Amino acid sequence: MKMFIVNALSRAYLGVKGVVTDRRFLTLLCCVLFVGVSAFAQGGTVITGDPGQQALGNAADQIRTYIPYVKTLCYALAGVVALLGAISVYIAMNNEEQDVKKKIMMVVGACIFLIAAAESLPLFFGYTTGTAAP
Repeated sequence: MKMFIVNALSRAYLGVKGVVTDRRFLTLLCCVLFVGVSAFAQGGTVITGDPGQQALGNAADQIRTYIPYVKTLCYALAGVVALLGAISVYIAMNNEEQDVKKKIMMVVGACIFLIAAAESLPLFFGYTTGTAAP
């Protein structure tokens, strides 16, 4: 069975290698990439002023609208990690494993990281409660 898998993988590798090194395939791949990039680069609206600055401003505003949801998600993940970690530590203590302290420290560290990330995210993006900072 092992030899069959090895033979199948080597045949698949040689087949893929032959297609990828073919000049026609590489030419087609380049054409598709460049046509796709140029199609997405065309804007349908007329923007007055500096379009790059306006786009970055819009992106920053949209990110600021998601901050409360991401913060709540981080808290929920911390709760799930704490619950599953507590179950894991309980099982390890009942089985009298030797690395129980290590498991406890890892669970506590993960929870502290998620809570710290949730608290520092609004500060990183300049978000104050309810409004976006300029």
